[in-house]
Amino acid sequence: MSTYRIRSGDTLSALATRFKTSVSALAKANNISNPNLIIAGKTLRIPGHGGKDSFEGTKGGTKSSGGTKSSGGTKGGGKTEGSSGASAPGKATPAMRKLAEAGRAAAMSIGGYNSQGLCATGVSKAIQNAFGFKVWGNGNQIDNNLPRDKFKQVNMSLEEALKIPGLVLTWEKTSTAAGSKYGHTAITTGDGRSSVSDFIERNTLGAGGRTGLKIFMPTM
Repeated sequence: MSTYRIRSGDTLSALATRFKTSVSALAKANNISNPNLIIAGKTLRIPGHGGKDSFEGTKGGTKSSGGTKSSGGTKGGGKTEGSSGASAPGKATPAMRKLAEAGRAAAMSIGGYNSQGLCATGVSKAIQNAFGFKVWGNGNQIDNNLPRDKFKQVNMSLEEALKIPGLVLTWEKTSTAAGSKYGHTAITTGDGRSSVSDFIERNTLGAGGRTGLKIFMPTM
């Protein structure tokens, strides 16, 4: 069993693909209870993978025997790709704040605080109300349908993203029967905890069983 030093931007699902294993196998080997958060600098044990991976994290990361807390991104990995400082709370652009407000309004008009199973509908409605165009697709399809001249993918952890309003979150799969097929999507509110789609989810960071997180930022 080899080891890998987790780097900023890594996700458990991406590492599982890279090392030709599964998220569940990595989680089991490292005693990870919530596969949606792993910590940059920690050491991840790779089951069934011979030799040490050639990609090491930056020096100075804290070594650990495992026990990392999952991966919808890495804790502290907050660099965005040309985001002009939008990775810090309070530095969101007007477009991002507008989308966060539209997202909350859409959620309250559909389900309030109770999911209706229409996450993509809520996010699409919010984007249309905020910016005047519609984005089609299920929760795990919206990421491919966001106009690249109006949104760009950014690299940060879910924990950091939830501190910033107006980011679009997409997951490839969730633990529910519908979510295993259609994934999930939501918009961050910026309070560090909640996100909105067809309903307001009070604790997105604590929602387990979600994999394949991608995060997008409006660039308008």
